[in-house]
Amino acid sequence: MELRNELKGLIAKNGTTLKKVCEILTQKTGYNHIGNNITNKLRRKTIKFEEVQEILDVLGYHIEFIRND
Repeated sequence: MELRNELKGLIAKNGTTLKKVCEILTQKTGYNHIGNNITNKLRRKTIKFEEVQEILDVLGYHIEFIRND
């Protein structure tokens, strides 16, 4: 399961676009988030954990760690 596909799916599931998510992130953080930068980071697999958390927060999700038994 790739993070890129998961995030794209969640964005689509919420009926929004990466551009809109980036606009909201820019308003929340004051840092200019650009969709192409996020896309490139996802493609190169260099996106930071904190950036993923911020995106998920905008979409109304969070990361949960569950131990495999």
